[in-house]
Amino acid sequence: MFDLTGKIALVTGSSRGIGKGIALAFAKQGATVIVNCANSVGAAEKTAEEIRANGGRAAVMQADVGEEDQVLAMFDRIRKEFGRLDILVNCAGTSQDKDVFEMTKEDWDRIIRTNLTSGMLCSKQAMEMMRDQKYGRIIFISSVVAERGALFGHIHYAATKAGQIGIVKSMARTGAPLNITVNAIAPGLILTELLLKTHGEEGVKELGAGIPLGLGRPEDVGAAAVYLASDEASYVTGATLDVNGGANFR
Repeated sequence: MFDLTGKIALVTGSSRGIGKGIALAFAKQGATVIVNCANSVGAAEKTAEEIRANGGRAAVMQADVGEEDQVLAMFDRIRKEFGRLDILVNCAGTSQDKDVFEMTKEDWDRIIRTNLTSGMLCSKQAMEMMRDQKYGRIIFISSVVAERGALFGHIHYAATKAGQIGIVKSMARTGAPLNITVNAIAPGLILTELLLKTHGEEGVKELGAGIPLGLGRPEDVGAAAVYLASDEASYVTGATLDVNGGANFR
């Protein structure tokens, strides 16, 4: 059940945090994982080494997935080295604590490019490969803020996460006749380096206190991604799976 043996999976932004949790979960279920990063090559190598140490298979591919030329180069490499791609997880992303009154167009463009444009660029390339295979799984890592709005100072982040849901619902229609499912996961508060950087240790404790199951872990999102990537989820598409610990976000 939930067996991913023989599958080739690309997880963008998987050098740490939620992306790493997904990469480790995929490898545990038998997938060969392509660990992607923009700059943190050392951290990406450590993720790959951890996968191999546990008997899995992994490769590291550096590419800024917000830049089309780098995405094209990465997918050319995937075609040459693996010949196929079965699973894509669009996890690359960033945030910025900046109020609307302080935000510049450059701030807006950077978050949109990193969080939203990247997913579209990678999904286009992945769907072209998956169309020929007549099989594929695409997963976007969105957020609870897609529907409830973001905390103070994260308007551009919320816009990208809501945009991902729109892409998923639309792309799922395109993928269905090709046996390609497209879904999203909307995590709640997951204990990652980014969350700690954004809110600090005390702030994170306060946030976690208001959630019935407390803060989530990257592996919680990884388990949800394994399900959506598996054959057991073959009739699930255009959906958003909440992973929020019971918090009443909606």
